[in-house]
Amino acid sequence: MNIKTQFALKNHPPALAYLHEHAIWYKILNRNPERFRELNELAKEYYKLRPSDRIERMVDTMSFVSNLMANLK
Repeated sequence: MNIKTQFALKNHPPALAYLHEHAIWYKILNRNPERFRELNELAKEYYKLRPSDRIERMVDTMSFVSNLMANLK
């Protein structure tokens, strides 16, 4: 794996964790380092770090609090 890809992985902990769990990506990145962006997107999707996932979690939390408050009345 080239040094640029190694530094990119070090700066993106979710991508590094995804790489450890899905070892096939070592081979893919060795052959095509330009696919790092794809790996990073997969990691964000896998760990639910996209903005849409954050909004969904916030809505779920607000819904939970609302239901809790309604049940406490």
